[in-house]
This record gives sequence, C-alpha cells and structure tokens, in this order.
Amino acid sequence: MTHTFLLEIGLEEIPAHVVTPSAQQLTERVSSFLKEQRLSFEHIETFSTPRRLAVKVLNLADQQADIEEEAKGPARKIAQDAEGNWSKAAIGFSRGQGMTPDDIFFKELKGVEYAYVNKFIAGKKAIEILSGVKIAITAMVFPTMMRWGSNDFKFVRPLKWIIALLDNEVVPFSILDVKSSNVTKGHRFLGNDVTIKNADEYPKALVSEYVIADSQERKNLIVQQIKDLAAKNDWKIIVDDDLLEEVNNLVEYPTVFAGSFDRKYLEIPDEVLITSMKDHQRFFYVQDENGKLLPNFVSVRNGVKDHIDTVIAGNEKVLTARLEDAAFFFHEDQKNSIADYVERLKKVMFHDKIGTTFEKMERVQLLSTILADYLGFDEESKSNLKRAAQIYKFDLVTGMVGEFSELQGVMGEKYALIMGEKPEVATAIKEHYMPISAEGELPQTTVGALLAVADKLDSIAAFFAAGMIPTGSNDPYALRRQAAGIARIVMDQNWSLSAVQLFNVVEKNAAANPELYRKISPADTEAEVTTFIVERIKKMLEVQHYNFDVIETVTAKTTNGFKEMLEAARVLKVHSNDKDFKDTVEATTRVLRLAKKADLAADVQLKPELFENDAEKVFADRVAEMEEKNFNNVEEIFQVLRGMRVVINNYFDETMVMAKDADIRNNRLYQLSLYASFAYKLGDLTKLNVK
Repeated sequence: MTHTFLLEIGLEEIPAHVVTPSAQQLTERVSSFLKEQRLSFEHIETFSTPRRLAVKVLNLADQQADIEEEAKGPARKIAQDAEGNWSKAAIGFSRGQGMTPDDIFFKELKGVEYAYVNKFIAGKKAIEILSGVKIAITAMVFPTMMRWGSNDFKFVRPLKWIIALLDNEVVPFSILDVKSSNVTKGHRFLGNDVTIKNADEYPKALVSEYVIADSQERKNLIVQQIKDLAAKNDWKIIVDDDLLEEVNNLVEYPTVFAGSFDRKYLEIPDEVLITSMKDHQRFFYVQDENGKLLPNFVSVRNGVKDHIDTVIAGNEKVLTARLEDAAFFFHEDQKNSIADYVERLKKVMFHDKIGTTFEKMERVQLLSTILADYLGFDEESKSNLKRAAQIYKFDLVTGMVGEFSELQGVMGEKYALIMGEKPEVATAIKEHYMPISAEGELPQTTVGALLAVADKLDSIAAFFAAGMIPTGSNDPYALRRQAAGIARIVMDQNWSLSAVQLFNVVEKNAAANPELYRKISPADTEAEVTTFIVERIKKMLEVQHYNFDVIETVTAKTTNGFKEMLEAARVLKVHSNDKDFKDTVEATTRVLRLAKKADLAADVQLKPELFENDAEKVFADRVAEMEEKNFNNVEEIFQVLRGMRVVINNYFDETMVMAKDADIRNNRLYQLSLYASFAYKLGDLTKLNVK
C-alpha cells in the first residue's frame, strides 16, 4: 500500500529571484528527510508561486523499512571476565540495544572477538514519521531572512499557513503559531480559501481559485499567450529566458497584455528603451519582422482579463514617465563634450584608498600602451587604443548613466559616435566592460579586448596593493570575475601572455609613474596577484573536467601563458594513454627534481671542458638545439620531451650529477637547469601522477 503526501508552505510574497531555488531546496530537504527516515517513495513533484512552496510525494511507503542488523559491542576480553561473567560494559551495551546479555554472541573481526547482538527494529507508520518533516522547513536557508513578531525563528518571509496531508489525513505539527491543516488559500484578490480533501487533488483544486501552482504550466501559459499576441499583431516579441522566469515567479494566474508608447521616444537608442521596459518594468519588448523596435510592450498581469484596459493604461503611464526622463537625459547629455565629462572624472573617486577614476584611466592608458607594443599592434590600432583609454569612463558622469546604471559603456559608445569619435574607439568603450558575467560575451575587437584587459588588470593590482584581497566568498569588487575575464579574453584573442608578464607591466608602469600610484604599491603583491589570476585558469580547467594533477601540473609556472596552460592540459590528456607516456614523464621528472636542487650564481655558464663522458656532451648538444629552435606549440614541446627519453636515461646511467667536485657538480646542475627551463613550458611534470 502506498500513499500521496502533500506539503505546502504559505507565505507572504517571496522575491521573484528566490522562488525557484527555494522550491528546489524544499524538494531536496523533504527527499533527504524521507530517505533518512527509511520511507521509500517513487517521485516528488515540485510546485511554487510567489505565495507558496509545495511538494507532492508520490507512492510513499506505508511504513518505514524494518531494520535487521548485527550491532557490534565491546571486545570479548572487555565484555567478560576470566570466569565468563558479564562486565558492566557488556550489560550497558545490551541494554542500549534493547536487549539483555543473554542475547549476546561473539564473532571474530581481524583476529579479535567482539560482542554482537541481532538487532531488529520494526518500521513505524508513515503518519507517525511525517510530523517530523517540519525540520525540512525550519532548516531552510535563504539569501535574506527575516523575523516577525517577537520570535527568533527566521525565514524568507512570514509563514501564513501549512498544509501537511497524507492522502486525506492531516499530519499534525506546528511552526510557531501556524498549525498544519488541509486548508490553503487561493489568489490574494480573486480567490478564496480551499480545502484540499485529498493530496491527489493538488494542484487542480487551486485552479478554480485562480492559482496555477505548477510553475512550468504557468510559464507555458505565458509563452503561449505571447505567441498568440505576436501572431495576431504580426509582431516579433523577444522572450528573454531570465525575464520570463522572473515574471513567472511574480504571478499566480497569468494574463498577458500589450501596451504602447509614443513613437517620438524611438529616437532614443534602442538599448535605453529596452532597459526601461525589460529591466525597470519587467516588460517584453516588441520588434517588427526586420528586427526594428516598435512602440509597443508586452507584460503579464497577476489575474484575469477583467478591467485589463485600466491595467494597460496604468502601465503605459509608468513607462511613459520613465521614457520622458530618458529622453531628457539623452538630449541634455549631448550639450556637453567628452572633454567636459573627462574633466569631471577628476573629482569622482574610484576608491578612497586608490584614487580617482581619472587617475585610473591614466594608469590604464599607460598599461595598454605597453601591452600594445608587446603584442605588436599596428600604429592605427595603437592610436585608437590610446584615444579610447583617454576617455573610456566618461559616460559614468552623464545623466543617462546616472539614471540607468546598467547602460554604462553602452551609452559611452552611443555618445562617442554622436560626438564624432571613430567607431573603433566607441566600440572599445562599450567592450571594456566585457565579460560582465562568468560566461558572458567577450570583446570582438582587438582594441576593445586590450582595453578590457588593461582596465581589469589595473583594478586587480590596485585593490591587492590597497590590501583589499578577496577572501572566501567575499569579493565585493568582483575581482575574481575580472581575473577570469582577463584569462578568457587573452585566450580568445590568442595572445601569448602570462600572469607574470601582466604583473611586470603593472610594476614597470608604477616605477615609471609614481604619482599615479602614490596611494598603492603593487610591487609588494606579485605572488598574490599572479597566483590569483592563475587560480581562474584552474577553475576553467576544472569545468572542462581535467584531473587535479593535470591542472596543478600545467598551472605551476605562472610565467607560462594562459593559452599555453590550456594547450598543455589538452596535450597531456591526449597522450596520457600512449605506451611511452609514463616513461617520457618519468625521464623528465628525474631532471626536474635534481634541477630544483641547483643553487647557482646568476652569471654561471656551461663549461663543456668539465664534461667527463659522451652522454654529457650528447645531452648538452640536444639542449642547445632546443634553445635555437622556435617551437610553435605545446605539442611540439611534448614531442621533444618524448624524444629525449633515451638521452636522459643514458645521461643518468653514465653521470653522477652530485659529484664531490663542486665545479663539476654545479656544471651538471646547470646543464639540467637548462633542460628544465625548456620542460617547464609544459608545466611542472613532477606534479603529474603517472603511477
């Protein structure tokens, strides 16, 4: 015999972004509770609206599974004395298992006899167990939690009602003064209380009271209504997944409607209109068949179609007010020049421990110039980059960005074009913010990409130098995202840049321009900054499911480029099943381990006259060949290491590296260090597990 169990938590309205994860959390906690209590079930259905979180457990067992097991007690020498009398330990053990010493028997385990009893625990009925399910509710955690009344209990929002129903029987328990029952509430304005007579009736019983508890059903209904509206008007309605999820979690009974705004506002950049509709009003925007924005919007009402004209008019009024503000700022901002805005940035503090935004722009301009020279940018690109770096933050002090902060960079590009800047410069202003999320879009132009790298590099170096280093989950300035952005951009552009090279650019800039670094000293944070950036590479490799030892191997040398690290991981994975892979790695690691012991003077040179056998000469000749050749990729480096196996093995067969003569010993260690420097381009192979 199986049952259906319904658990519903009624609440004040939950923030939209919390609804879905909270419903998933409740499902996981109820599932864990049932498994811990040995109550088997087939499946759990999840329901959620802004006012309720619910689960329906299908085919729940009638009772717990019985337990039959052997309980292990003390060793025989502790359980009995020499005469065979039971000790206090044995008596206490048997009593604790609900038995007597007469039930004890002995079994040998690893050469020692222990006391055991056969333990049987009959399973309890489901109805007895389920009252404890309140722990699944009270243990829930949320991004923000609140208390109400004089209680210490915290939850996402105040509890209003609880349904706990096993088939048609209420499972009794209470949280604070809210007792479980079989009564839920319908729509806040349109519905009435609903008595759920049987758990199987949920969620159908709520529909008549204007609540669609199944979030996917509700979402499908919204999408279908939008499609119908688009077909009726020959519109293309852009349904953003994140916005759809948010809107879906704001309503219990969705009705889609369309509104409009004055065509005069179409002179405002599309991005401003879309931000006003999508981000501020949670409206879907509308395009014609050619992708041109139309003066219409689509929204979702929490209710039925009654008085929908009044609802439309109200939404149009709110949107018009916002668009009127946007139009005002758009025209007012153009009354000033870019130079005016840049001058204002001298009074805008980037951070009080670091300096102004204008000073940051000056640092970034110099950083980007050094990097452009290193990467071999042509003169036109350098010129565009220099101009972009001089002005790229100017839109932060415009009225539009002050009102619509989401448009920073976007409005910079728009205004730059209007004010006569080159398209390449304008695009770089927008792209320097990219990526704006872990998997966000990357800059598509080289000028924008390098400006983005320089800006992020300056932020990381400055905050580290000011002592504001991310710890644990605390990263208020999104430095991890910025470091990941640097790595992703560098690899996407196929630039050969390493964490050490990037930091050296900062250090060089600080030494040459101390006035721009008067509040911070980056030179003291090289290890922290380079390690921090390389940690983002490790995370990328983890996502790509590389083994831990491979990740540690290829990221061990922060002097290696980002793209080379990823390529090294790929090469090691590709060749890991080769017959000679283990021998290749072991031969190389013999060299690396000894080379690490070398403590040589900076001006040391190889002295062939100190060679004592042919193996040393052959090894030296092969290393010299490596130094002369320009290898194009990591695969070629690996093939060289593979080809050196016999040479290395012969070398060690004939050569005692740690010779008593100091000159000979140092000459050999230096010889190995030269080879190690080459092998380190693949990473530190001593960290690779090839056993």
